[in-house]
Amino acid sequence: MTNNDILRRIRFIFDFSDSKIIAIFGLAGHSVTREQVCDWLKKEDDSAYRICSDPELAMFLNGLIIDQRGMKEGAQPEPETRLTNNMILVKLKIALNLKSDDIMKIMALTELNISNHELSAFFRKPGHKHYRDCQDQILRRFLTGLQLQHRPEK
Repeated sequence: MTNNDILRRIRFIFDFSDSKIIAIFGLAGHSVTREQVCDWLKKEDDSAYRICSDPELAMFLNGLIIDQRGMKEGAQPEPETRLTNNMILVKLKIALNLKSDDIMKIMALTELNISNHELSAFFRKPGHKHYRDCQDQILRRFLTGLQLQHRPEK
């Protein structure tokens, strides 16, 4: 999955307007223009399409955490220069205040049954003997589950 896909899906799941996305970036201390946001949300075959970089998506996710949970005491985290699916999953878990059971229920909405042990492997530090990379299909299923939870089809 590309960063643009993730941004596009999060925008749809929570029905964020361009102004809301700009405000979320602002919460993380980064200013973006409406033009930048629109270019990130375009499809790849559009001539105005621009790639959303890892630091930009990290800033958005940090802003989403602040938007959903409130400002943290002390220094704010610096955006990561390289994002992995594991980091994205962790940031969404924090922003939405999800527990492992909540994530497993969200995954079950997409008919993906995942055990607590499999799930915890995604949240471990790289290098830990039980660490496991979160593959695109897992993150895609999680985002689809969030969509089914927050925007159920009528």
